[in-house]
Amino acid sequence: MEIDLQKLPFDLDFHPSSQLVSVGLITGDLHLYRYAADSTPVRVFEVSAHKESCRAVRFINEGRAILTGSPDFSILATDVETGTQVARVDDAHGAAVNRLVNLTETTIASGDDDGCVKVWDTRQRSCCNTFSVHEEYISDMTYAADSHKLVATSGDGTLSVCNLRSSKVQTRSEFSEDELLSVVIMKNGRKVICGTQTGTLLLYSWGFFKDCSDRFVDLSPNSVDALLKLDEERVITASENGVISLVGILPNRIIQPIAEHSEYPVERLAFSHEKKFLGSISHDNMLKLWDLEDILQGSGNIAKSSSAVDDSDSDDMDVDTSGPKSKRGTKRTANPGQMQGNFFADL
Repeated sequence: MEIDLQKLPFDLDFHPSSQLVSVGLITGDLHLYRYAADSTPVRVFEVSAHKESCRAVRFINEGRAILTGSPDFSILATDVETGTQVARVDDAHGAAVNRLVNLTETTIASGDDDGCVKVWDTRQRSCCNTFSVHEEYISDMTYAADSHKLVATSGDGTLSVCNLRSSKVQTRSEFSEDELLSVVIMKNGRKVICGTQTGTLLLYSWGFFKDCSDRFVDLSPNSVDALLKLDEERVITASENGVISLVGILPNRIIQPIAEHSEYPVERLAFSHEKKFLGSISHDNMLKLWDLEDILQGSGNIAKSSSAVDDSDSDDMDVDTSGPKSKRGTKRTANPGQMQGNFFADL
């Protein structure tokens, strides 16, 4: 299944229990679609969520609301049923909000372009933790539920572990030679896998984060922009060349390429709630839903797509001028009163 979004998408997320998928666009718009096997996806609503691009999207509160983050420093909660605004904090961060991740049923984390991570408690309706841990943008985050620790990667080439119980930064890795773009936890919590700008996968052993314990250098000559854990032994990777691959970890091997979104970089991957579909978004302005069983049963041949868009068709306005992969100048300072305020009051 394919959905032509018309504009560049930055993030996607599937509803935790229904056949709904949300997408954030460069225009600041939020789209919600209903999908079903063997039928054309239907757009449920399109809302103008932010003044600038909508970089991060996550369903929260058991799927009753969609949380979005933007370079305009705001975080917005939108009602899934009506598409109306539930709550907004205009100065959630002092820099562009780049990533959102669910932690528990009542907490979420947000990361910005200055390397700051914040944890929001939906019960207390406020920001409960702030970790100023990196010098560059937060590229990705994942949560270790058993130990209540948040793992973040950054464009500064380091990985950090924040302890949510003690509200302290537990550790930070040494600087690697290139940017860390994506992260997953595998091997029953024993290994942390990071995708990098040069295409190498870095493997860290849990508890020993100063330097990586292994490197998988044969995956791709292109950056690994997204990682999605399939199980404890296998991870799905998405690269700058548009190829989506199934990769085994320890032993490290490319099991097979499973899809080719287009010739453009794949920005994000996500599973539908029952893991029937794999969603991918790319610079070709398309959201694609792949039947996971079909592509995993393939013999290694890449499922090619014919929907790539020629560069000459690009709209000059489709530029996120405050993109996360470059340093920014002066930023507005966040208002502490607004940050600690009534963000989740109506959720």
